[in-house]
Parts: sequence; C-alpha cells; structure tokens
Amino acid sequence: MTDDVVGRRRIARRRPGRRARSAGWGGPVAMIGLSAVPLAAGALRLAQLGGVAQVVPADRRFADAPAPLVLHVVGAAVYAVVGALQVVPGLRRRHPAWHCRAGRVVTGVGVLVAGSALWMTLLYAAKPGTGDLLYVLRLAFGSAMVACLVLGITAIRRGDVPHHRAWMIRAYAIALAAGTQMFTEGIGGALFGTGGAKGDLAKAAGWVINLAVAEWVIRRTAPAPTTRRGGRPSVAATGLSS
Repeated sequence: MTDDVVGRRRIARRRPGRRARSAGWGGPVAMIGLSAVPLAAGALRLAQLGGVAQVVPADRRFADAPAPLVLHVVGAAVYAVVGALQVVPGLRRRHPAWHCRAGRVVTGVGVLVAGSALWMTLLYAAKPGTGDLLYVLRLAFGSAMVACLVLGITAIRRGDVPHHRAWMIRAYAIALAAGTQMFTEGIGGALFGTGGAKGDLAKAAGWVINLAVAEWVIRRTAPAPTTRRGGRPSVAATGLSS
C-alpha cells in the first residue's frame, strides 16, 4: 500500500461525516420550528395593529396599549432564534466569542420577553374563556423565567458553566411553552373540552412538559465528572464553586 493511499485513508477517518456535522442542529431546528406558529400569530397581530392587514380579528385590549405586545413579539422572535443557536455545539466550540456576545443579547431579550409578558398579564383584561388559574400561572412562570436568567448570569460570572447552562435551558423552556401549548390545548380540548379551568390546565401542561424535557436534557447531556489526584470530583466538572 502506497503512502498516498494511507494518507487519504487517515484524512477520511479524521474528516467528520455529514451526519456528524449536522448532529448538533436537530434540537435547535426543532426549537425554532416549535416557536414558529406562535411567532407567526404574533406577527399577524402586529400587522393588524399597524393597519397592514386584517387577517386576525381586532382586539381592543391591544389597540389601546400596544407597547407591551410589540416588545413581547419582537423580543420573542429574537430570543427564539438566537437562543436556539446558543445550544449548537459546533458554534460554541468554533466561535466562543460570538457565543458570549449572543448570550448577553439572549439574556437581555429574555428579560424583555418575560417582563412584557408580566406587563400584559397585569395590564390587559383577561381573555374571555380564561380563568384566575391562568392569571396566576402567567405571573408565576414569567417571574420564574426572569429568575432563571438571573441565576444563569450569576453562575457564569463565577465560572460555573454547568449551572449556567442548566438555568438558561430552563428559561428557554419556559419561553417555548407557547409552542407546546398549541398541542396541549388541542389535545386537551378534544378530550376534555375547552374554556375555564380546562383551558387553563391545558396551558399549564405546556409549561410542565417543557420543564420536564429541559430537566431531562440537562441531566442527559451533563459532562461526566472528572477527578483530581485525591479521587474527589473537580469543581469545574461538578459545577460547584466556593
């Protein structure tokens, strides 16, 4: 066997295949796809408010105070796309500086999304067919999303990457519930009916499912702990810091 053939075989073994190169994109694409329908609905609402199109029925709640809705829809679009790109392994490895800058954007926009959601919950009258349970849930999960973002930033400032990653995943899962709720409301409505507490519980299921999946992802992809010479787990591996 010639040296040229041996060299080509070594290069072929080192070169990642198409499946390996695309392996890290499945999750982000699915996340963006899940957010596409609620984002499209928000865009149509903004078009209706701007007088560009009348595809959706007018809603006086938004017409009288459009600012929080505009901030929420625009912020959610940025958060959904840039936040999904943050979990692509190849982008993090090849462009760490971009990952850090995008992370600052995602955090700021995430606070804007959660804050505008809380603003709308407190400002707007309840949508017909929803109850007090949904009002409480929106306040609880909006506040939880802000808390997750703050904890994520606090963790990365002290060099605690595992906990930073976990809190940011939880925050994204809460924000992505609008997409999951399309399915939980549809299935729940078909099985149990709609309106009142049934509809509120169907929306609650969207948040619960997303957070359950987030916890599964956090544990499944957590780095294996490495040990020091004394046999104890290292601080960097476990995510613990003093």
